[in-house]
Amino acid sequence: MDMVMATITTTDGTTGSSGEATLYRLMTWLTPSFPVGAFSYSHGLEWAVEVGDIGDLDSLTGWLRDLLEWGSGRNDAILLAEAWRASVASAWDRLDAVNGLALALLPSRERHLETAMQGRSFAVAIAAAWPCAAVGELQRRAGTDIAYPVAVGTAAAGHGIPLDAILAAYLHGFVANLVSAGVRLVPLGQTDGQRALVALEAAVAGTARQALASDLDDLGGAMFRADIGSMKHETQYTRLFRS
Repeated sequence: MDMVMATITTTDGTTGSSGEATLYRLMTWLTPSFPVGAFSYSHGLEWAVEVGDIGDLDSLTGWLRDLLEWGSGRNDAILLAEAWRASVASAWDRLDAVNGLALALLPSRERHLETAMQGRSFAVAIAAAWPCAAVGELQRRAGTDIAYPVAVGTAAAGHGIPLDAILAAYLHGFVANLVSAGVRLVPLGQTDGQRALVALEAAVAGTARQALASDLDDLGGAMFRADIGSMKHETQYTRLFRS
């Protein structure tokens, strides 16, 4: 798809270049101000800081790079891509199955809460302000139990956003939120937070490219310490985050 010459219909019925419309939607949907409550979740990072796995800039970036390349970041990207493809093809039974798989793969109660709450909130906000048939169909079939990457992939397909663009934006949002959590938890300075994002740029791009060429058979991971962290977090004595 040519993002410069092609056009896309906006929510007010006008048209513009697909590049303009895509950028506007991505900047809106995946910004911290979009009402999904992403800032409330640390993805097990809070436990990793408490036990000393993460204590400085290098250990934070290493942890997040592993999540992208070997853990939940990679799997989320694959699931998002599959949801996008199913929605583009109007294969609603397939979309429902992808959502069910995404929820079933979660290793802990808190990770289920994290993705389901954000997925539901994202779908509700899209349906109210950026309606499209694909998200409506997802809500009708899944109810309120929607995995966040599936909701994002479905909305992107419904709005004609190219898969490569939504993958890169979603993964950037994923690491940016966790970098923000790390800045507060370690704690680190805001400049170190920016250094972390710079260090993770190549991993975000690489994971997005890999997801473009992957399918459900490629799901899997080896970031067991993060999964354990999401289980242990529930019993921490003090907590700032919900996961």
